[in-house]
This record gives sequence, C-alpha cells and structure tokens, in this order.
Amino acid sequence: MNVINKTVDFHAHPVDEVFRREIENLGIDVLAEDGVVLIKVGSFAMGSPEDEPWRSADETQHTVTVSDFYISPYEVRQSEYAAVTGNNPSNFSGDDLPVENVSWLEAVAFCNALSEKENLTPTYTVNGETVTWDRTANGYRLPTEAEWEYACRAGTATPFNTETSIGADEANYYGHYPYEIEDNYFSQGNLTTKPGEYRQTTVSVMSFSPNSWGLYDMHGNVGEWVWDYYGDYPTEAVTDPTGPDSGTLRVNRGGGWNDFAKNMRSAYRAAAPQNQGRFNVGIRLVLGASSEGNAVSLSKENETQSGGNVLIAYFSWGGNTRGIAEEIAEQTGADLFEITLVNPYSDDYNTVLEQAQHDQNIQARPELADHVENMEQYDTVLLGYPNWWASIPMPIASFLEEYDFDGKTVIPFCSHGGGRFGQSLTAIAKLIPNAKLGEGLSIHYSGGSSMPDDVAEWLALNGIETKE
Repeated sequence: MNVINKTVDFHAHPVDEVFRREIENLGIDVLAEDGVVLIKVGSFAMGSPEDEPWRSADETQHTVTVSDFYISPYEVRQSEYAAVTGNNPSNFSGDDLPVENVSWLEAVAFCNALSEKENLTPTYTVNGETVTWDRTANGYRLPTEAEWEYACRAGTATPFNTETSIGADEANYYGHYPYEIEDNYFSQGNLTTKPGEYRQTTVSVMSFSPNSWGLYDMHGNVGEWVWDYYGDYPTEAVTDPTGPDSGTLRVNRGGGWNDFAKNMRSAYRAAAPQNQGRFNVGIRLVLGASSEGNAVSLSKENETQSGGNVLIAYFSWGGNTRGIAEEIAEQTGADLFEITLVNPYSDDYNTVLEQAQHDQNIQARPELADHVENMEQYDTVLLGYPNWWASIPMPIASFLEEYDFDGKTVIPFCSHGGGRFGQSLTAIAKLIPNAKLGEGLSIHYSGGSSMPDDVAEWLALNGIETKE
C-alpha cells in the first residue's frame, strides 16, 4: 500500500507538529504545513466474518475495490467548523475537540461551504433533503461507507485496526467496557484487554496514535458521517459502491466517546436520520483523487409528521424507566403501556446482567405477556427503556417487530448509568426504518429533581402537547 501526502489547504490552521512527527515516524512524507493523506486504489473484505464476536447481521462480508482518494488525518475540529459556519453546535467545548452534534445535512453543507472558501467546486447540490453528489467536482465531501472502512482497517482484517482488542489508552471510548466484556463481566481473566478509563467527554484530535496509514481516531472519540444511506450490503464483489439509491437513515462509523468497544469495530454500522445531530457523531473530510465520475442523486423516502394520538410504551426492570414514563403520562395525559414478559428477567442484578447480554448476543426476541390493542390508532409512540449493554433490551426489539410502525413517529427515552443512549438509537432505527425518529431523551438513572423539567423540555422539543 502506497500512502503519501498531497499539498492541500485542508484546515483552517496549520497541522500540529504532533501530526507531522507521527506521520514522519510512519515513513510518510509531509509535503506541506497542511495536508491530507492519499489512500491508493485497493481491494478488501468489507464487513465482518461470521465468527467475529458481537457482529451484526448487516455486516455481510463481501469484496470491495475502492479508487484513490484523499482523506483528512483527523476529525474536523470545532475551531475549523466555527471558522467556516460561524457557529459551533457541539455538546462539549474546545477548539481542538472534534465538532459533534451536527446532522448529516449540516455536514454536507459544511463540505460545500469549505469548498467555496478555498475556491474549489462544491461537491453537493442540495434541494431540500435531496442531495446530489457530483463525483467530478474537486471540493470536499464525506467518505463513502466503503472508503471509510478501507481507510479505518489500513490493511487489517481484525475487529480493530490495532489488530488486537483496543484499550482505553489507544482510543477514547467507554473504557470500562472493552471488547468481549459482556461475556466476561464477572470473570475478566479471559479478557485480552482489561477495563480502563471512561473520560465521559471528547478529547483533542490526535490524542492517540494513528493507524498504520496515518489516520487518527478512526475508532472512538466521535463517530463520523459517511455518504451512504443505510441498507443491505451486496453479496457480490463491487467497485466504488455508494450505497442504496434511497432510504431513511444515513450511516455513521467508528463509534464515539460513550460507546462500548463492540460498537467501535471496523465493521460496525450505526445509522440515524439525516436531519438529526448526535452528541457523539462528527465529520471527517475527503477529497476525490480523480476527476472521473458522474452524478449520484439520492432522495429521502418516507417523510412522516408527528401528531395525533400518543402512546407511551416502556420496558422497565429496576423502576427508573417506569418513573420517567409515569411523569410523561402525568404531563401529557397519553395512554400508558408497560412492556412485560411471559418469562420475566431475574430480580437479581448480577443475574439480569448475564441474561441481558446473552439475549443481546443471540438477538433473542423474548415473548411479550401483554399487547397493545388497536396500535393503528396511535400516530406517535414515546418509547422508553433502560440502556442495557449500550443498546436496547431485547423486549424492545420484540415490541417493535410486533407492530407496523411505517409512517408513525417514534420518540425514544431511556434511563442510563453513564453511557446515555449508547447505540440504542441505531438499534431502534434499524428495526423500524420507515418510521420517523424524534429527538430522544436520556435520563441518568431516575433523573433526580430536574427530571420533570427535563421531560417538559423534551416534550416541547418534539411538539408533543401537554395538559393545560
């Protein structure tokens, strides 16, 4: 693999001395104060093998060839985003921290604005929520999903580009939960990587060593938007894929500061509506290395509107989620439905931890004891659950698969012990891709005295009517 550097004014201020020194140590020439890394044409196995622990069914392995492209060595910083757009939407604050809490559409707009600022031809044409990508343009853009995974892997075929289980000293993530902790929580002697620090925030770009191709934070810190709509992979070999022609969700990759290691794997795919930001998702920029290509025009499908009858449906084990659901019912007067099981989980905390991770690992669908009558009468469902092992409890999957949510609005709320939503929003979005997802609410445990006000603010944000 030949990896070199192109002289391009990629950022709003010079690349740090740390970057230059790290790249030189890798044997890659730095030709300018500012630079992007050229990734040369090559083929790789995209997705994950069937025996990779904690793989998802949407990671079908297939052969992909990608053409040359230039990619930023690190995620767009807040100072860079603010210099171009005049604002900084980030949840955390710091010039050298990666920008986050930007939607896919805002990321596309940033690419165009930066291109114009540097006298390049903008790559995207935006008409409402329909975006056309001119592949002949020389401006900045988002990587495709295939380009991102190829660059992340840097020639590896293991779950992480470190080739071994990744530690909290190698990436910024929920370090208490290294790879395969779920199966070894009570007996950690078998873990390749032991639990480490959980920083609970983003950190400055380039805080950790780059992968072997000179790219920082491909695992952790913030996830990164890519071009593609979320959808099934092909099974045959493909060249320069750009994803499905239409869809409802956009893909982001790499995992963020609050993710478990299993959700930072090179093959893991997160997804979200293109008009919603996430406090753990940011941007990494790409430039095409060739003027060849054509236009790719994609359109968003299945726009829905919230309103009408509202149902509050929730699953609660320890009572925290139940308390939030009851507060929502008190403020809205909406119908309340508890998701219960024919065979409930154990009342013992340690036992339920094992049961929950086992059900997630095998993607179980526990049988529900009660059912919603006339689900069709509800236009909006407020869906509550505890964050279990950085995702939804499997009873939520059973519930979502029991009913037709096409055209409905689903607005999640969850209780958590420190990881906020984890990847639960992605799990929900993948299960009901034709529903509209509203802005979620995460509450730390039971929420304390501020919980009623937090609920009221969240209801107003999503346009949910409250009682007089």
